[in-house]
Amino acid sequence: MSQPVLGILTLYLNNRYRLEEASVYERMIAEGREMGLDVFVFTPADVHGGMIHALVFNPSTGKWSRQKRPFPHMIYDRCRIQKSARFQQLLRFRNQYSHLLFLNRPLRNKWTVHQALYTLRRFRPHLPETMLVQSLGDVTRMLQHHPAVYLKPINGTGGRGILRISRGSGSHSAYEIRGRNANRSIITPRKVPAAMLGSFLAGWDVKGRYLVQEAIPLELPSGRVHDYRMLVQKNGFGEWEVTGCVGRVGALNSVTSNLHGGGRAMVMSELLNEWITDPQKREKVNEEASRLGIDVSMFLEEQYGALCELALDLAIDRSGRILLLEVNPKPSREVFSQIGDKAAYRDSLTRPLEYALWVYNRRKSAKNA
Repeated sequence: MSQPVLGILTLYLNNRYRLEEASVYERMIAEGREMGLDVFVFTPADVHGGMIHALVFNPSTGKWSRQKRPFPHMIYDRCRIQKSARFQQLLRFRNQYSHLLFLNRPLRNKWTVHQALYTLRRFRPHLPETMLVQSLGDVTRMLQHHPAVYLKPINGTGGRGILRISRGSGSHSAYEIRGRNANRSIITPRKVPAAMLGSFLAGWDVKGRYLVQEAIPLELPSGRVHDYRMLVQKNGFGEWEVTGCVGRVGALNSVTSNLHGGGRAMVMSELLNEWITDPQKREKVNEEASRLGIDVSMFLEEQYGALCELALDLAIDRSGRILLLEVNPKPSREVFSQIGDKAAYRDSLTRPLEYALWVYNRRKSAKNA
């Protein structure tokens, strides 16, 4: 009897065929073998004449090889946005092969996702005030209502190109600007006179490409910002489940907490204990955060089609209010490794495989009915 086959769709990082998550795929392939699921890796560039020149890993030898394989029963899309010809090739692949069974479809940009969530009254208390930047006036109006704002690319990931603008005291004082450039490097903090803010932002080409969002006060006593990364995944019963939630503390002078930008992961309970002293309030926050994560995941799947996992970046203010900063459809798993949570790390790898088997068996049963 033939095995179910899962293809992990990814992109090479460069023209030397380097994979970003090779070690993750190795572990998933090994776990899949134990479950009776045949897993291989491929990119759009590996598809030729209706066949795939697949990357196959052998856990016994620890070596990768190439094999010609037919299209898999299911595709698990791990492709992240790139400014490259490879990404354009991916868009063509998704369009040409949209009839195939994808476990997860692309999510829309940050602004579209925010608008979709805002349509439901129950999500609004968890959404920071957010606007699409269409003019300098959008930024200055937001700064009239909030001491500080974040400017975020609507398609950005990993903390790239994010600015934090704080207003000084007095009507004619300068704005303080901090942030990261497109390479994630921390930019030199600067003060910009109000009259010069427009010309500064013009250099970042923010119109129509950036959100402006109220800045939630998240500075720890050390001055570092913090937030929480929650991973929500479909399990082997086709149901959404919280795999884990980890605290993140940003690097010194960083406006973001991203691990790729020098941040570090912390056990959620330890970080929350520092932030909220009332144990009953902490327990309530944990329960509410889990409910919110599952609720948001279910809603976005209804809106945008097949999804199998989402990472939610959450802010928790001093009062215990939970705010959804961002949703990431291609989450990494290293936060669990950093805190030494081996069980959650393994779950983060096996749940997409268990879900794939559930999907395969369900479709097989439907065909035989």
